[in-house]
Amino acid sequence: MTKNFHACATCIHFQAVRRDNGMTYRCKRLGFETKPQYKFDCWVPMAHVKKLMDKQL
Repeated sequence: MTKNFHACATCIHFQAVRRDNGMTYRCKRLGFETKPQYKFDCWVPMAHVKKLMDKQL
């Protein structure tokens, strides 16, 4: 089930920061840059993602 939703961009720790030279994506929990499509085992889905996952059950 999580394979449809599991990505950094849907995690509560994901942070997008707009800079003069473009966007920077960070993981607040791990403290390093990431990309929206990356996947890590520490993934915690946002509330609206949890609702979408529950609907598909």
